[in-house]
Amino acid sequence: MALMTGEQYIESIRKIPMEIYMFGKKVENPVDDPILRPSLNSVRMTYDLAQMPEYQDLMTVISPETGERINRFTHIHRSTDDLMKKVKMQRLCGQKTASCFQRCVGMDAFNAEYSTTFECDKKYGTNYHENFKKFLDYSQKNDLTVDGAMTDPKGDRSKAPHQQDDPDMYLRVVERREDGVVVRGAKAHQTGIINSHEVIVMPTIAMGPDDKDYAISFAIPMDTKGLFMIIGRQSCDTRKMENTTMDVGNSEFGGVEALTIFDDVFVPNDRIFLNGETEFAGMLVERFAGYHRQSYGGCKVGVGDVLIGAAAVAADYNGAARASHVKDKLIEMTHLNETLYACGIACSAEGTPTESGNYIIDLLLANVCKQNVTRFPYEIVRLAEDIAGGIMVTAPSEADFRDSKIGPIVDKYLKGVSEVTTENRLRILRLVENLALGTAAVGYRTESMHGAGSPQAQRIMIARQGNLAHKKVLAKAIAHIEE
Repeated sequence: MALMTGEQYIESIRKIPMEIYMFGKKVENPVDDPILRPSLNSVRMTYDLAQMPEYQDLMTVISPETGERINRFTHIHRSTDDLMKKVKMQRLCGQKTASCFQRCVGMDAFNAEYSTTFECDKKYGTNYHENFKKFLDYSQKNDLTVDGAMTDPKGDRSKAPHQQDDPDMYLRVVERREDGVVVRGAKAHQTGIINSHEVIVMPTIAMGPDDKDYAISFAIPMDTKGLFMIIGRQSCDTRKMENTTMDVGNSEFGGVEALTIFDDVFVPNDRIFLNGETEFAGMLVERFAGYHRQSYGGCKVGVGDVLIGAAAVAADYNGAARASHVKDKLIEMTHLNETLYACGIACSAEGTPTESGNYIIDLLLANVCKQNVTRFPYEIVRLAEDIAGGIMVTAPSEADFRDSKIGPIVDKYLKGVSEVTTENRLRILRLVENLALGTAAVGYRTESMHGAGSPQAQRIMIARQGNLAHKKVLAKAIAHIEE
């Protein structure tokens, strides 16, 4: 089974006995929980789109490993065309869900692991690349959703992993056995992990020789003993429990994050992709970060398309669409959004092959892409809020709108243009609220800042990759300077 249907995916997750906690209680049925289900639906869309003939070229690809058609989210990039189609696929998924669809991290981890394990094996004679290829084959053949876990809690940021007062602030090996290792620690901000079949764990920073126990990478199933998740709060999250659709804004799709705990988890040898080779921890982090920063030139752009559309509809419903300043704001939003997309495509088009044969993006341009993502979505949100008006956050609830006594009053006084119902006006305003401030903002506005590394992380990489020395040589040549 190389391609699952959306319904098959849902049922496959239902069968996994995950240990999940939310609001101080264990979640017994996460698949049907009203707060968690929209995030599952977003992942389902990546399966549904892969079944549609019109999207086959973007969503699927013939795997060089298996010879079968697979979902592109499990693919190893073999060309710049692959890299560009990845970005286009992510934009499409963002357009269809207006949320985080959660499979990007696993895809980016696949590609970072593929080349890093190859180069580690070449230096040390380890067997990590074969381990990883076996896991990749399993993931492709079963069309698995695989989460990527990189971000550690970090504790005191001024101290290296081995220097922490609490050594568990970075995930680490606590026992080495003949048949594998036992790990302990946590990974934070894990988007979509409760909707995954497997999780790939990676180091979070470059490491020195004293951090050997922290230089660990592996994959395990989501029902592994000792693995459990604590769901993070989101603004407006309990609206999903009110059995309404209007107030949620985006009632069908969403994202969810979790603090993921590894409580003395056993990892067998054939699932280990790095184990103490500290100099390759930095390579893995840098390559994963590059791929994931490229990703934001697709997924955030797709969600941005929906937000721009929602702002334009709000302007129509408010009777303000002809105002020159509104037109100008929509132009500016489009300009910013397409600039993000241009960076995603550019770093893909400038990609190059690694020693292992898979392609990596241009790291400088990928970091420029993500640096722009830390800024432009905030301005797009600001302009959307400006166009929508304050009523998007002060409107009465859907319960008030449906009430027999006060509903007609809400209907009367919150109407916009005469040919549009008050309900439709409120629905589009709540969608803007959701994307700008509500649950979807986690996967758009705030994630644009901190996802794939916070702004300073990109600036460090831009400094490394910017080749300032070469630029000085160019300037001196033009100025006819001889030293």
